Amino acid sequence: QLRVHRGSVVMAQLKITYTKSIIGRPESQRRIIRSLGLTRLHQSVVHGDTPTIRGMVRKVTHLVKVEPVE
Repeated sequence: QLRVHRGSVVMAQLKITYTKSIIGRPESQRRIIRSLGLTRLHQSVVHGDTPTIRGMVRKVTHLVKVEPVE
């Protein structure tokens, strides 16, 4: 999903915020949280809106909050 911004093509981005702990969660969910670059609660990261990132977020949607970046 691409947007045009002042004549250049810019990929849409997602802000992902880590909201709930991974304590007691399956190892696969722990690995996804870490691979998204999240290490502490209430930390936010910005990633491109790609199918890979969307799939990872879908697996841990109960642990994170996702917002589009304008």
